[in-house]
Amino acid sequence: MSGAATAAGTSRFQAFMNHPAGPKTVFFWAPLMKWCLVAAGLKDLSRPAEKLSVPQNLALTATGFIWVRYSLVIKPINYSLAAVNFFVGTTGVGQLARIWYYNNTHKDPVLDIFGPATPAEFTTQKPGPITDVA
Repeated sequence: MSGAATAAGTSRFQAFMNHPAGPKTVFFWAPLMKWCLVAAGLKDLSRPAEKLSVPQNLALTATGFIWVRYSLVIKPINYSLAAVNFFVGTTGVGQLARIWYYNNTHKDPVLDIFGPATPAEFTTQKPGPITDVA
C-alpha cells in the first residue's frame, strides 16, 4: 500500500476508534448489547399469545420510545442507540397488539400464519430409551 493510502486508512481507523461514541466508550457497546432485547422480543413470537406478559411488553415499549428521544438529545448524538431503542419499542408494540388481538378473538395471529413453533408429533411423544438398531 502506498504511503498516502496507508495514512488515509489509518486516520479513518483512528477517527473511528477515538470517536466520542466509538468502541472505547459505553456509547458504542450499550446499543450493541441492547440488540439482545430485540432478539428476545422476536423469539417471543414462538410463544403462545396467552403466555405473554402485558407489563413486560408495556415496559419495553415505553423505555424503547423514551430512549429514542433521549438518545437524540444527549451529546454525542447516538444514532445506533436511537435505532436499537426504536426496534425495542416496536417489538413491544407488536407483542401488545398480538396480546390485544388474542384477548378479543381468542386466536393467535402468529400461530395462524406460521403454525406452532414445534410440530405436534414432537410435543406429544415422550422420549424413550435409546436402542441400538443393527
